[in-house]
Formats: sequence, structure tokens, C-alpha cells
Amino acid sequence: MQLPLNPPVKPMLAKPVADIPPGQVYEPKWDGFRSIVFRDGDEVEIGSRNEKPMTRYFPEVVEAILAEFPERAVIDGEVIVADTERNTLDFEALQQRIHPAASRVRLLSEQTPASFVAFDLLALGDEDLTELPFQRRREMLVKCLENAKPPVYVTPATDDLETARRWFAEFEGAGLDGLIAKARDLTYQPDKRVMAKVKHKRTADCVVAGYRVHKSAENRIGSLLLGLHDERGVLVSVGVIGSFSMKIREELFEELQPLVTTFEGHPWNWAAHEQGERTPRKNEVSRWNAGKDLSFTPLRPERVVEVRYDYMEGVRFRHTAQFERWRPDRDPLTCTYEQLERPVRFDLAEVLTSR
Repeated sequence: MQLPLNPPVKPMLAKPVADIPPGQVYEPKWDGFRSIVFRDGDEVEIGSRNEKPMTRYFPEVVEAILAEFPERAVIDGEVIVADTERNTLDFEALQQRIHPAASRVRLLSEQTPASFVAFDLLALGDEDLTELPFQRRREMLVKCLENAKPPVYVTPATDDLETARRWFAEFEGAGLDGLIAKARDLTYQPDKRVMAKVKHKRTADCVVAGYRVHKSAENRIGSLLLGLHDERGVLVSVGVIGSFSMKIREELFEELQPLVTTFEGHPWNWAAHEQGERTPRKNEVSRWNAGKDLSFTPLRPERVVEVRYDYMEGVRFRHTAQFERWRPDRDPLTCTYEQLERPVRFDLAEVLTSR
């Protein structure tokens, strides 16, 4: 490629803040694969946050870029899978798109097609735009993609704080997980945390029903496995807590030994897994790390822990939950989905097509 910026380029990053900062430009925070896309005539490269190309995994996105992008451009954005029937972003389906077999890649491109949401313009033609203020880059981005058709979109943006607050509350119902704030005069700074991100933070009381040991030693907890009871009373695997000091990992291991049990009668035994219930056994073999042991030790589901989480993806926590405190006062059977805050339902298609 002969562009003003050639791959790989590291994306500009955001640092977490507690509140929406005033006086900036606000965009939805998309839940997908961050990607800087390079197009030079018939050549397309889809970069990733770790600078490894993802081009081969998304042939339908490459086709759309060739049809909808300017002839020569570098555009920062997000590859997403938008499930408009379920009205949500589907990150799990997106993860499945990273597959070594070309035949599988082709099949998935038809079954779970991806889209590209653009939110910054780094180069156009022979011009490097990274030293221009963000507001100017945004104007040029909207102009150069004004006639773009799905699955290429331009992210909505606003400089109105009240609108941003409404988006923060409403867009979660379409599967988005917060807001990004950018200063109007911000130059593009690869690999620097110069933007701000605001994400939802909530708490839930969960049942601890198992653990995995830490990679460093067999007597240290690696992660605690969390469950919530559904409307049938079935304990559903919803995620893990995994961030502890080494001292706490060892203390937890000793503390939990009296609760260690067998799989016989455990809610996450093989019978439940084979019947289609959501258990941690679904992930005992990791696609992302061949040979990684994701088996777990079952515990009697008697202890309750309060955790912090940002939002749900289907029936599970989208990201690793954070330990808040033990809840010895809670009956495990009362730890249900009913306690969770329900986001306002919002039309994903409306988010995608709004500017």
C-alpha cells in the first residue's frame, strides 16, 4: 500500500472516567473489534488493536469497504455483528468469526454478517489528517461516507451534554456499553489514552458454585464461578470474578475447601450441560488458547458474593465481574435475574443509521 499512513497503526485509546465530561463530542461506545481500515484502490487491510490483520475473517466487510469507502483512505472504527432481529450487538457471534478454516469463515460471513461503524478519519487520498483537530476530521468523515450504504455506517455524535446523557441511558438497550468523549481539538494520538469512556456500573448478588485454580499454583484461586437462578430455579452460569492479589488467592483457596463437592447432584454437572443448560463446561476447551485448562472444581452453591458489573450480554455478564463483598445474609436461592436492572429498550437500527 502507498498511503500517508500504512499498516500497522495502533488505535487511539480512552481512559475510564466516572461521569460524562462536559464540553466535548460524544459517541456511543460500540461493543465489537476495534479496527483501523486501510484502503488503497483494490487493496484492503483490516487492522486490529493488537496490530494483527483481521482481513481474512471478514470478507463481507472487505467487499463493503471496496464498494463504500473513498478510493484511498484510512478510517478508524469498529467491526460489529448487529443482530437486528434480537435488537442487540452479538459479541459472542463476533468472536466466533475468528476461525482458521476458510470454509468456516465463508459460512459465518453469510450466517452472522459483520458491519463496520466508522468514527474517525486518519487519512484521505494523499493527506495525513492525524494532526487536524477531531472536529475537522469528523466533518470530513461524514462527508466522505455520506452516501455509504450498509453494512458501512458512521457512528452518531453529539456535542450536547443532555443528549449524551440520554444516549447513555437509552443505547444500552441496543447492546452498546457506554459513551466515548473526545475533545473537539484532539489530534489523533495512536496508543495514547487521550479520550474518555464512561461505562455503566452495577452490582448483583451471585452464587459462587465453583472455582478454577490459578496458573501459578494449585493452591491459589484463579477465578470464582458465578451463577444466578432463572425463572425455573435453575442455576445459570453468568461469569467469573478473577482479580485478586496472590495473598487473597491463597486465602480463598483455604477458605473454600470445606465447600468442595462432587459433580453428582451439582447444578453444573455433565447432565445439565448436555441438556443445554448454560454451565461453565461450555468453555472447558478454549478456542482462544489451545491447551488452556478451563475445567473447574465444583462447590456446594451456598455462598453469595456481591459483584460489580457493567452490563449483561444475554444471560451472562459481558465482562469479568469485580469483587465487592461477601453477603452471608443472603439466601443463595434468592439470587435471581429479577434483581438486575433492566436497560431501556432501544432500537439498534436507529442507533446505526443516526448521525
